[in-house]
Amino acid sequence: MTTMTETSRGRVRTEPSQKRVRAYLSGQLVVDSIHPVLVWEKPYYPTYYFPADDVRAELLATGRVEHSPSRGDGQILDVRVGSATAPGAAQRFPDSPLAPIRPLVRLDWGAMTEWLEEDEPVYTHPRDPYTRVDILTSSRHVRVDIDGVTVAESHRPTVLFETGLPPRYYLPLAHLRMDLLRPSATTSHCPYKGTASYWTVDTGVGVHQDIVWTYRAPLPESQKIAGLACFYNEKVDMYIDGERYERPRTQFG
Repeated sequence: MTTMTETSRGRVRTEPSQKRVRAYLSGQLVVDSIHPVLVWEKPYYPTYYFPADDVRAELLATGRVEHSPSRGDGQILDVRVGSATAPGAAQRFPDSPLAPIRPLVRLDWGAMTEWLEEDEPVYTHPRDPYTRVDILTSSRHVRVDIDGVTVAESHRPTVLFETGLPPRYYLPLAHLRMDLLRPSATTSHCPYKGTASYWTVDTGVGVHQDIVWTYRAPLPESQKIAGLACFYNEKVDMYIDGERYERPRTQFG
């Protein structure tokens, strides 16, 4: 059952998940649950909370409390399993205005070294059950200009439609001005697509850091974008079939 609670920051949604979820710290099991709860602390993606009985690690009180306008006072706990400790990596909200999370434990995603949904690794954050990714080949004419310089042009885009985000136009590398691209050490991770690497674009007029990315070895469900390149619609001048594409406003802008 989905629960909504009104707070000063808006509505917080919680929903039981049907997945088996496990988390590990330095190779040692921290939690193994078939009753995880998804909590949308942010509008973009959920976080896992777990019944206390499903947590296999020791949870050690630190005496610290952090207040959340939506969830109330969160008790901060260290997580210890075997010889490994993750300081402050767990929270409990026993007096939360959001009743479903009162008996639950929140584990910090980044503090754990591995997460599994069923038997498959998942990265960055839990997969949102309301997010869909569709990847479609297209014959639209796509042109990308930066600082008035055309840096990419293609009639063979692959368009990725992801819930809550603008369409992303992935283009063959041969259709980019590769002489203007500089490899970046930046990477990012997506639970639906995998690990992306980035380029910086130097047009000779300006340098635009990490403005284009590629998934060289995407997850199986996103194989159609393997080796293609995509620009942030929010940061470039894009033309679709000759018409200027209005820059969208997103968290990536």
